[in-house]
Amino acid sequence: MLRTHNNGELRLAHVNQTVTLCGWVQRTRDKGGMIWIDLRDRYGITQLMLEEGKTPKEVLDLARTFGREFVISATGTVVERLSKNDKIATGDIEIKVSEITILNPAKLPPFLIEDDTDGGDDLRMKYRYLDLRRNPVRANLQLRHQVARFTREYLDNQEFIEVETPVLIKSTPEGARDFVVPSRMNPGEFYALPQSPQTFNRDEDLRADRQPEFTQIDCEMSFIEQEDVLNMFEGLIRYLFTKVKGMDLGEVSRMTYAHAMKYYGSDKPDIRFDMKFVELKSEEVDLVSGKDFAVFDSANTVVGICAKGCAEYTRKQVDELTEFVKRPQIGAKGLIYFRYNNDGTLKSSVDKFYSEEDLKKWADAFGAEKGDLILILPGDGDKVRKQLNELRLEMGNRLGLRDPKKYAAHWVVDFPLLEYGEEEDRWFAMHHPFTSPKPEDIQYLESGDLGKIRANAYDLVINGVEVGGGSIRIFQKDLQARMFEVLGFSDEEAKHQFGFLMDAFEYGAPPHGGLAFGFDRLCSLFGGSDSIRDFIAFPKNNSGRDVMIDSPSTIDDKQLNELKIRTVV
Repeated sequence: MLRTHNNGELRLAHVNQTVTLCGWVQRTRDKGGMIWIDLRDRYGITQLMLEEGKTPKEVLDLARTFGREFVISATGTVVERLSKNDKIATGDIEIKVSEITILNPAKLPPFLIEDDTDGGDDLRMKYRYLDLRRNPVRANLQLRHQVARFTREYLDNQEFIEVETPVLIKSTPEGARDFVVPSRMNPGEFYALPQSPQTFNRDEDLRADRQPEFTQIDCEMSFIEQEDVLNMFEGLIRYLFTKVKGMDLGEVSRMTYAHAMKYYGSDKPDIRFDMKFVELKSEEVDLVSGKDFAVFDSANTVVGICAKGCAEYTRKQVDELTEFVKRPQIGAKGLIYFRYNNDGTLKSSVDKFYSEEDLKKWADAFGAEKGDLILILPGDGDKVRKQLNELRLEMGNRLGLRDPKKYAAHWVVDFPLLEYGEEEDRWFAMHHPFTSPKPEDIQYLESGDLGKIRANAYDLVINGVEVGGGSIRIFQKDLQARMFEVLGFSDEEAKHQFGFLMDAFEYGAPPHGGLAFGFDRLCSLFGGSDSIRDFIAFPKNNSGRDVMIDSPSTIDDKQLNELKIRTVV
């Protein structure tokens, strides 16, 4: 080894020992008669000390040539520091240097290799190999390593075995966004990169919690029912919280998809705070129609939330919320509000149409109290509920109700098996074509009431983030064939794409199911970040590019000819 110790381990107990350290120069302070160098490695920082008249002149002269990120080796004696630094673990000692060597000089880095760097995202992505030296990035990768280690530990204790599935598979009809790889040995034919190991879900645009490359914990179990899967992987999450966070996750509740959409407008609601939706107009209730307010009369759904203690919001604050919901990515046309003032009076933005008696009925429906602010959106069914979900989350942020140090987990179950595409005029699988319907709902496959069929599927949601999901799979050939038929596959298409699967069902396929966790999302959740990119060693940007190695890139004509490929731009 080039070193006897790392830069995070020396203490007062090592005083008078001769040691050799290696690392990067974090900073140099030259006071004329004294030079101090902070030497950094992955374990920490140790201060080196050189002194005129006591340190060899050639060593002093060499030290004065050091710049940031020079890689050096230093030998000397451990001594107690006169001015201690309680901000670092080695702050009670320093090294009185006798020998020093430049292992590799360095150009001045384009940004500071410090916790609070001056480098923007684009710059740090370009020089990711430098960014990886910073403590926050290193800590994120260490956390990722821990999560992986404890995941394998738990699953191994539950008698799972780890199986590597192919990286090059077959593209599927629903895989319009597949990443494809040409086969040099089979000209004109292509592999696809897998979206999930389950048939040996990449159909997503890129954003903070999505990357073109991602890691999944994908588990399959046989001879099980839904309850077995939920219990097994609830156990995994609890184990990870205990090992990684040192905390008890608490209750993992369950709610149906229908409940989640009705009361939160989302299939992954954040339940760290309440603020459930209240309907003023729906199929079950109508407290707003018939008052000549066209906005409410023309809407089939009017829903709202109660912001506790916010009746004193200023007009400016309410206008900000109105502009928030009118943003194109949310799409609401406006916001109606009323205040339950501390003096007991009710004041709304629609007083022209509704009396105080009407507003009192609304307040009772919301369970509102003096000092509360009610925010209401009109619109069309699930569309307006999704808009209100965004407003609910925004209010949660503004009121400090989405504490990143607080965790609330729950399962969402009983998803619809199918969803209808108006533009395509056909049914699609909400999860994937291999998800089993609830046994009691299989009858609707035959009756044609396809919208009534619930999937034997489940998602685990923590703090409003879907961290994992799965389903009980179809394992009978006839049921799978019927599912393909409902999804619009011809017999020939089904056989061409999934003949291997249909054949496998005839050789004793057992009842089975599973679940996949988004490993990167789990890591970001444990790390308190909204971005999975912070927990991937070499992530892509929002355009799917690796700006460090400039990928993807074009290939030359010789390669294209060998692959029998012609590009059209």
